[in-house]
Amino acid sequence: MDSGNLAWSIAATALVLFMTPGVAFFYGGLVKAKSVVSMMMMSFGAMGLVGVLWVLFGFNMSLGGGTFAFSGDPFADFGLAGADSDTLIGATFGATFAIITVALISGAIADRAKFGAWMLFAGIWVVLVYFPVSAWVWGDGWILNWGDETGLPAVIDYAGGTAVHINAGAAALALALVLGKRVGFQKGINKPHNVPLVMLGAAILWFGWFGFNAGAEGTFGLLGTEEQSVGLIVVNTLGATAAAILGWVIVEKIKDGKATSVGAASGAVAGLVAITPACANLAPGWALLLGVICGAVCALAIELKWKLGYDDALDVVGIHLVGGLIGTLYLGFFATGTGLFVGGDAGQLLSQTVAAVAVLVYSFVVAYVVGIIIEKTTGFRVTNEDEIAGIDTVVHGEDGYALVD
Repeated sequence: MDSGNLAWSIAATALVLFMTPGVAFFYGGLVKAKSVVSMMMMSFGAMGLVGVLWVLFGFNMSLGGGTFAFSGDPFADFGLAGADSDTLIGATFGATFAIITVALISGAIADRAKFGAWMLFAGIWVVLVYFPVSAWVWGDGWILNWGDETGLPAVIDYAGGTAVHINAGAAALALALVLGKRVGFQKGINKPHNVPLVMLGAAILWFGWFGFNAGAEGTFGLLGTEEQSVGLIVVNTLGATAAAILGWVIVEKIKDGKATSVGAASGAVAGLVAITPACANLAPGWALLLGVICGAVCALAIELKWKLGYDDALDVVGIHLVGGLIGTLYLGFFATGTGLFVGGDAGQLLSQTVAAVAVLVYSFVVAYVVGIIIEKTTGFRVTNEDEIAGIDTVVHGEDGYALVD
């Protein structure tokens, strides 16, 4: 690796790692003041636990075929032993993806989850789901090899529409169902306690996302091929996100009469989610259209929890699952050269659909089963009394805000 690639790889890794504190700020601002410590700790807990598991064996698993196999000797290669510098940098970059995927799930169970149970779930889920799915998409798994094995166009998922966002969103839906509704669940149950914190989190996410998407250019093809145009990736990461803000706030204005700052921040995140799988395979104009569509649809999708009765506290399903599906399937229509409307046929759409549905179903089923087992054994949810009082003091012995006269 030359000095330029080396410097960019390290910088991109730091950018993506910084995104998880961004998630903590974004989620932390959205919950009530008495739950902010708990909410942010779930992200930082993921950083600790998943980081360790990834170094020990997760990276090795992610290079296998996705059937809980290791790419080499699991004992000789334990803990990245003997890996060269380039591999170690690529492994560290991959760890940041695993960490943020787990952290994203936590928003669905805000205000009511035990920290120990969350950590237990996170450790089991990342091993049973994220590590093998990562291998499916970027290792030597069936999604990566789909085109060679079927004769259909290869599945396009440049930076994680399936492995990160659909994966996390499906698990979030499963946990929301396992833990059930918050006390007093109804529209407007809690307003964000700190809107500036939400905006700060969204800004950090957008900042870090340039490492998330363009960082793959510096990892020797672990997440993509180096001949891809980094300029296209960067402009699409800007354009789709900006357009999604507009799509969200326009729908919000029409629907509710006001365009809100939380809506703008949520729209930005939705746009980032949608462009993640598509950043290297869309012309900039089609990326703008993707952003507008995703922002508008996600602004409507977050209302589904009130109609269907599942308590996805911070709209992980409405933003990450729906946004990930939109971005992944949109490539079937507009992927450069292979999309249905830009010179291709229905083959690309079929490939994208199979990959998206497979990851969604697998992640949901495993997360639901693991969540149920934890709930029935150690318990996953705090008591109603602790939830009403605010779980920061009960679970962590801390207050988010110590106000002194």
